[in-house]
Amino acid sequence: MQDEPKSPEEQTSGRPRRKHHILLRIDSWIDSTIWNLGFRLGEIWEDITIFFRRFRVRGWTRLGFELAGEAMTLGTAGFVVLLALAMPAFEETKEDWRNRGDFAVTFLDRYGNVIGHRGIIHEGSVPIDQLPDHLIKAVLATEDRRFFDHFGIDVLGLIRAMSVNAQAGGVVQGGSTLTQQLAKNLFLSNERSIERKVKEAFLALWLEANLSKKEILSLYLDRAYMGGGTFGAAAASQFYFGKNITEVSLAESAMLAGLFKAPTKYAPHVNLPAARARANEVLTNLVQSGLMSEGQVIAARRSPATVVDRADVKSPDYFLDWAFDEVQRLALAGKFKQHSVVVRTTIDMGLQQAAESAMETSLREYGETYRVKQGAMVMIENGGGLRAMVGGRDYGESQFNRATKALRQPGSSFKLYTYSAAMEHGFKPESTISDAPITWRGWSPQNYGRSYKGKVTLLSAMAQSLNTVPVRLAKEVLGTDVIVQTAKAFGVETPLRNDKTIPLGTSEVTVLDQATAYAVMPAGGVTSRRHGVEQVLGYDGSVLYDFTRDEAPAKRVLSEQATSSMNRILTQIPVIGTAKKAALDNGIVTGGKTGTSQNYRDAWFIGFTGNYTTAVWFGNDDFTPMNNMTGGSLPAMTFKPLMDYAHQGIELRPIPGIENPLPGGSRKPGDAVAQKKPEANAFATLVRPRSLSAEATRIIRKVGDLLKSAAPLPPISANPADATTTSSVEPSSRTAASVVPVSVPVRR
Repeated sequence: MQDEPKSPEEQTSGRPRRKHHILLRIDSWIDSTIWNLGFRLGEIWEDITIFFRRFRVRGWTRLGFELAGEAMTLGTAGFVVLLALAMPAFEETKEDWRNRGDFAVTFLDRYGNVIGHRGIIHEGSVPIDQLPDHLIKAVLATEDRRFFDHFGIDVLGLIRAMSVNAQAGGVVQGGSTLTQQLAKNLFLSNERSIERKVKEAFLALWLEANLSKKEILSLYLDRAYMGGGTFGAAAASQFYFGKNITEVSLAESAMLAGLFKAPTKYAPHVNLPAARARANEVLTNLVQSGLMSEGQVIAARRSPATVVDRADVKSPDYFLDWAFDEVQRLALAGKFKQHSVVVRTTIDMGLQQAAESAMETSLREYGETYRVKQGAMVMIENGGGLRAMVGGRDYGESQFNRATKALRQPGSSFKLYTYSAAMEHGFKPESTISDAPITWRGWSPQNYGRSYKGKVTLLSAMAQSLNTVPVRLAKEVLGTDVIVQTAKAFGVETPLRNDKTIPLGTSEVTVLDQATAYAVMPAGGVTSRRHGVEQVLGYDGSVLYDFTRDEAPAKRVLSEQATSSMNRILTQIPVIGTAKKAALDNGIVTGGKTGTSQNYRDAWFIGFTGNYTTAVWFGNDDFTPMNNMTGGSLPAMTFKPLMDYAHQGIELRPIPGIENPLPGGSRKPGDAVAQKKPEANAFATLVRPRSLSAEATRIIRKVGDLLKSAAPLPPISANPADATTTSSVEPSSRTAASVVPVSVPVRR
């Protein structure tokens, strides 16, 4: 029977069914594929699991593997952290570090006497292959026996040193390699910190990767400080023994090798017995290391080295390091082009030795009582010349200059800038303000002693170092921006943190910053123009740079009215304030301010007369607190003997806004500031050598000017050593011809 034809409706309904079947097939294929893939992956994972079960450990073995894995994880994280800490150190290697010492500079004091040398001409260095074999062995046996075996860091040597130190109960052996010491000498300071040690380690690795062992050893022998103001073994050989480094004997080599540890302590021209005892230790090291036999060193033990007889004249090494940096800065600024120069500095060796004596006396007599180990000091004469700089207790032990590089909290000595800004805004010393509790954005500063005095004058608030008053001035009148701008205008070069605590001196500064800024007050409110380089001369006698000629004149940073008001306040602090121990003898008017940071970590006194400004700081390199030392105690006591010495036999200058002192230090009747009798000081009074009177000095200057105008004088000798026989008639003379022989130095 024949089928009946389908209707159009039935034909149309079949098409969706076909599409539906196609989609079902696709879905089925996807499901089966995913299921098969998952099943296959499961099989693969099971195979992998079965394979790795062969390596599964149990018991104590598993514990060891777990610990090793954790150690690798922590070690990787630690390495990343150390690398991040060391990145700033690697920035130093981008500079031309090989030629940092390509300057050859002979330094003269303000009178023209040679006081030291800085810089190295590498072409003049003795090649390592030409040095005596026993010198190399002595250095390696004492400083780094495994030098040719390690990669910059001697792990075995470090473990051995830690073991020896643990058995001795103290530090008797160091773990630093010779390469690490070179890295410190080339790139870093002597500051003791974990960050510096990390940088030192990474830079040692960098040196080992970029230099040969011979190059590292040669640089080490050329750059190390060897005492007596000498750098490098070649210079030390000439200074101590008067012979070329290639000619030194075994006994002399042992003495030179012993200097690397503590050049000031073992310098033979200062302490020959100590130097010989140290040399004997070096000879023992040679035998113990197997580099020499006892029979080879016995002659050196029996006949120790002798040294050239030299006067014990200390070189102002901290100052020379800073002055050397200043010379390089001037050259980089295009002031002159020559690199072999003679530099006349502003330093006065009489004042320098008095400053060192005052600092050492303070630390020796009171260091243990106050638990303080370091100090720094800067003296500037009115006019800007830096006359003395003490960067630490012992340059041989630590070349880190705490006067120019250490950033320390100034405490209340920073209040100078707050009160100066207030005086510029119309306040007077007699203006009253409330000394009461104050809160500023959640911060509530308190006075020393946690007491308040109510209404007080600004003079009384500054003299008693009240804390709430400068904070109130900053909050209600000035703002912190004005205080920061005032400090920078006064000469503070260190970047300052601009926050609410800055009126109390929480932002770190250097001793040189504070001395420069306070010198604005005796200068009458103009910049102090602090400088240490007076002239730079070529060896042919040409004047390459002159401070007065080539630098901008002083500019006013504080009005005469504000300066006078501030001086009235500051000169009362040694009378009725916190710095009574700083008052000078003979009624010489003194101004200044004490400062003490939190937890007694820093103690300051910065004071001035019409002639000099001196900043004194005491503290510890590791920032440990001292034993209740304030700025009015040891810093003020150290300031006094130096300034008493400096003012002997000179013409006293007035402090702007304060009545002039009469000759001899007496006061006129009715003076604005009546000096109180100073408290007794435990330090012995320094006596200044007899010098010319001011009138005699003026006459000699005139005679010198007449002689200079009559006939030209011979140029400076090309040999720097010849400069020791010359001194200048007038420290401020501006021509090369001013270096003429005279019998005595003269002072203004």
